[in-house]
Amino acid sequence: MALAYPAEDLDFVLSHTPEFWSQFSGARLLITGGTGFIGSWLVQALQHANDRQGSRLELVVLARNPERARQQHPAVFARADTHLVQGDVSQPQPSLGPLDLCIHAATDVGDPGKAGIPLQQFDSIVGGTRRMLDAAQAGGARRFLLISSGAIYGPQPTDLERIHETYAAAPSPLLPSQVYGNGKRAAEWLACAYAALAAQTGLETSIARIFAVVGPGLPFNGPFAAGNFIRDALAGKAITIQGDGRPLRSFLYMSDLCIWLLRILGTGQSGDAYNVGGQHAVSIATLAQQVVAAAGTTTRIDICTPAQPDVLPPRYLPDTSKARQSLNLQDYTPLDAALRKTIAWTHASGIPITQPIP
Repeated sequence: MALAYPAEDLDFVLSHTPEFWSQFSGARLLITGGTGFIGSWLVQALQHANDRQGSRLELVVLARNPERARQQHPAVFARADTHLVQGDVSQPQPSLGPLDLCIHAATDVGDPGKAGIPLQQFDSIVGGTRRMLDAAQAGGARRFLLISSGAIYGPQPTDLERIHETYAAAPSPLLPSQVYGNGKRAAEWLACAYAALAAQTGLETSIARIFAVVGPGLPFNGPFAAGNFIRDALAGKAITIQGDGRPLRSFLYMSDLCIWLLRILGTGQSGDAYNVGGQHAVSIATLAQQVVAAAGTTTRIDICTPAQPDVLPPRYLPDTSKARQSLNLQDYTPLDAALRKTIAWTHASGIPITQPIP
């Protein structure tokens, strides 16, 4: 059973989002993906607002197996302010009643089993988004936040320093393996199509394109380099980097991510998208070194491929100037502090480091 996320981090979220709590006090909010990594952070942040400042939020969390969620996380899902509703975004939805806000965070990106079935994954992403938009509209919701991904841009050119929201390239439509990015692009189109009807329906939609993140709860087995590195460092195993260690990433800590997402949900431009991610680039090799330092171990780092200094390294770096300037956002937690917090929480949680975090 995982521990609650750090109270100091949840306090930090509340202190940097005062307008959200005053604007939406007493709101009824639907969350999909609420038992997953990003969704569980949002659920706990919203519950923390109820506990600390009486925000009177009512949470409706869609879950495939509500009873299992209650048994595994009773402190989160057995609360009077949080209602688990049995359902799956890939299936027709039960009646959810009146709604004020919706965060659609359900995704299969961290599920290796579903990632191997492109058609099923595409249907879940696109069909699920349509169903949740319909549910939000039927419930009379005012605002809808779609959790999307930097994968919608396709591979970043090595000579492009950062990807701006206006970057027009895309994942190849000829490669079934690029189902996630193509599915998210279609989901974004749906969100914008509904936004165009806001004058008639009252439902405004905004999109958060998330890049790399790190924090307590990060899966240890999946497409997340930081999680895999932490797993190996804590297990006393060598960290193996399959490439030359030069690819560049930037990371946003999870409490910072919650602040960004709540600002976008509350005041983001309807029918528009915002890149969400860290500002400071770090190579994969440097990330591994920082993980080892944060863990306080002597873990060996094995880099499998010799570096080619005359070839520019791959990049996955967002230009986040739009969100920073229009929504007054920033990186609040440096990467070394983010890694130390993640590792400390992992130690305290008692989660087996050889298994995925539930």
